[in-house]
Amino acid sequence: MNLVANTRSTLSDLTDLIQKLTIGEYTTGCEELGNATIGQHSRHIIELFQCLTDQYASGTINYDLRARNKLIETDPEMAIFCINRICNEIELPEKPLTMKFDHGEGNTTIETNFTRELLYNLEHCIHHQALIRVAVYKLTRLQLPSNFGVAPSTLIYRNQCAQ
Repeated sequence: MNLVANTRSTLSDLTDLIQKLTIGEYTTGCEELGNATIGQHSRHIIELFQCLTDQYASGTINYDLRARNKLIETDPEMAIFCINRICNEIELPEKPLTMKFDHGEGNTTIETNFTRELLYNLEHCIHHQALIRVAVYKLTRLQLPSNFGVAPSTLIYRNQCAQ
């Protein structure tokens, strides 16, 4: 499976979960996560992908410029709409990019490329899905797929150990 397909599959897993949640479950803080909500983690995932797709044409990606749209973290339907849009827009040609970020002492830029940033976003998404998994554990009515929030390299390692 290629990187775009892996990304779409991982985002589809997130969509599947969001569709099963009530608004209360999506927006209620989880004490084990510093009172963060599944909606907040979902918004964070979504907005980094949006930065990549929306800023791609300019050639400069700045994840610090994400919108922090409260509607995505409070309205599951909006989150699903945004994820679907990302899945439709994520298949872009490889090209060099500049990533700009503020490290507290001014902006820094580094050279990168689309594939590297897509991989970063996928790994970032999986990391936040692992955190979301913690919040879902409290919702005893839901079962997550065993690979939700688990890195592909970990799945490969687990498979090797099981043989």
